[in-house]
Amino acid sequence: MQGTLAVPRARVVPLSAPPGLYTAAVERYLTGAGIAKSSARVYRISLTTWGWMVAGQPAPTGPARRSAKPPAVPVTVIDDPALPEVMAELAAARADEMDADTVNRELSIARKAIGWWKRQGWITCDPTVGIERRPAPPDRTKALAESQIAALWRLEAGLREKTFWKMLYESAARADEVLCLNVEDLYPQDKRGKITSKGGAREWIHWQSGAAQLLPRLIAGRRRGPLFLTGRKAPAGTAALDVCPETKRARLSYRRAEEIFEYATRLLANPLARPEDIADLEGWTLHRLRHSALTHDAERGTSTPMLLARSRHASVRSLERYARPGVDAVAAHVAASDPAARRRH
Repeated sequence: MQGTLAVPRARVVPLSAPPGLYTAAVERYLTGAGIAKSSARVYRISLTTWGWMVAGQPAPTGPARRSAKPPAVPVTVIDDPALPEVMAELAAARADEMDADTVNRELSIARKAIGWWKRQGWITCDPTVGIERRPAPPDRTKALAESQIAALWRLEAGLREKTFWKMLYESAARADEVLCLNVEDLYPQDKRGKITSKGGAREWIHWQSGAAQLLPRLIAGRRRGPLFLTGRKAPAGTAALDVCPETKRARLSYRRAEEIFEYATRLLANPLARPEDIADLEGWTLHRLRHSALTHDAERGTSTPMLLARSRHASVRSLERYARPGVDAVAAHVAASDPAARRRH
């Protein structure tokens, strides 16, 4: 039409440019999806595991997993039509080697990340769609007996470990939440501190006299920075939030804290073993301190609303695993109903 002005078509620029590599997509997800710092470590490990399978390779297991460098593959490989079948086979093989809880957690994390990447327009397919969750029989032995907790306190351990373990049990908090505590988050006179919870919310945890008596020695006059520190200077490139500005030491990592606890508790977890066999044994996990604290609370008659507040779970259903009487409570019940015991009294 005469007199019509030709207007050039505008170029559409995506709000979020797609990353090149899968590893970059993982980091973009952890920051862009608002994953709490306390959860980011677990998410990164799980998504790195899936990165091997995206590359069509089995994920390394055991000690080799820590030093293995993830393959460099583009995130767009996820849309390869042949990938779902390959990943199903690799996931099935991994499920034969790992416990069901770990496999199911990794699958859940992968699907959350894939869903987020799809919403960004970086990929269009979900190659995990045919992978099913594995049935996970409940472990009824996670709660430690109170005698085992007492034995833990008698172990020879450093001030940092004693304080950390006491705080975990007395607060019933998650280990990664406590490791993310800074000195400035503490209110020692009130025996409480501010943590960033699993969902990213800021919440209180409360501890008792055991941790309260150790904390001043651990803090040693520091006014800010990570509460739990490594024994050496932070390596170059460590995030500023994970470095103590006064001592220049790094924040203690979950992996290292778990290794120390697992090794220290090997003989407690295997009371019939010989000390010379310690290298072949397995100890307790840090999570068992939280599980034990909540179970012991339930045994003492703590109300459901208080257990919910203490555990910071959103639903009563989540408390079911802790509300079962532990080994000491069951043993006491059986002993009390023993006919021989009644005759003695």
